[in-house]
Amino acid sequence: MSSADRAESALRSHVTSVKEDLMTGVSFMIPFVTIGGIFLALGFAAGDTVEVFNNTGSVGWYLAQIGVAGLTLMVPVLGAYIAYAIADRPGLAPGFVLTWIIQQGTIVTEAGKVLGFNADGATAGYLGALVVGLVAGYVARWFKNRDVPSAIQPMMPVLLIPVATVAVLAPIVLFVIGAPVALANQALTAFLEGMRGSQALFVGAILGAMMAFDMGGPVNKVAYVFSVGLVSEGIYEPMAAVMIAGMIPPIGLALSNFIAPHKYAEEMYQNAKNGIILGFSFITEGAIPYAAADPLRVIPSIVAGSAVGGALSMALGVGMRAPHGGIFVIPLSNQPLMFLGCIVLGSLVTAAIATLLKGDFEEEAGTTSPSAQAGD
Repeated sequence: MSSADRAESALRSHVTSVKEDLMTGVSFMIPFVTIGGIFLALGFAAGDTVEVFNNTGSVGWYLAQIGVAGLTLMVPVLGAYIAYAIADRPGLAPGFVLTWIIQQGTIVTEAGKVLGFNADGATAGYLGALVVGLVAGYVARWFKNRDVPSAIQPMMPVLLIPVATVAVLAPIVLFVIGAPVALANQALTAFLEGMRGSQALFVGAILGAMMAFDMGGPVNKVAYVFSVGLVSEGIYEPMAAVMIAGMIPPIGLALSNFIAPHKYAEEMYQNAKNGIILGFSFITEGAIPYAAADPLRVIPSIVAGSAVGGALSMALGVGMRAPHGGIFVIPLSNQPLMFLGCIVLGSLVTAAIATLLKGDFEEEAGTTSPSAQAGD
């Protein structure tokens, strides 16, 4: 193996490792998002939508407080478990504490003053959690791998490594990562909150296309994590767009299979029935059997349908507070009927394009078989 190949292999291995570390953090964060989104929605349903936080002691107020707690804790939990994935138990507390401090507007504002700019109460959000979790994990792992006398070895994971990691990283997190990322997060939040018309359509189409492109792969995960993180900022429209876009591929391809069964292998008909259930459950991977059999025709059709569904959802201002659940959490949307309508429209687009692009299965099998035999 040449040096270039070894470098490429090492880089590929490192990128895969980072992706796994990030997804570990996301998987631990999801239950907090779920609790936060659902209890906040119940709080709004039980109390006055506008005054629920002012009606102290009411049922709606209690439910809303639980929801806020879930959405507040989700960001430090993300940073903590990314660090945990890298350094194991010694990385957990540093990841949590360092992520937490850059979610405090007062602390970030004071750090901004030291650097000479006004952060104006901005917080680093989930973008900061992603960066801090990785940095805390790598530093904690470096301390963990040091050779130390056996007498102090028991103190390493619970005392020395957490304290040393926080002490080393605190100034870096505050002044190098925290304040600049907080400004970037503030600008991103303002852009997303102010999106109207063509901007919303464009962002929705991009998110939708990303959700369908690799059906649960890295591109899909980037769009999903981006949208889940925005839930903590109180921005729910991207979450609705990616959930709708993620439901469309298996449903749309199942519809195409039902409409034109002669264009699919006979055994795919049963897969179509399963695809409806998987699609309604927000499991995009239900489209993979179709894409594996005919990627050049299937992937464009599902990308188009999901882009249409995501774009329409963003343009209509459809929101979703829950990070998962598909059709079962539609009541938590601010516009349940529009949410459902976007799924239907996107699925019809996917079904129409897939049906038009695909040829008759028996004819294609007949034309490919002789050449395949000739190659034997």
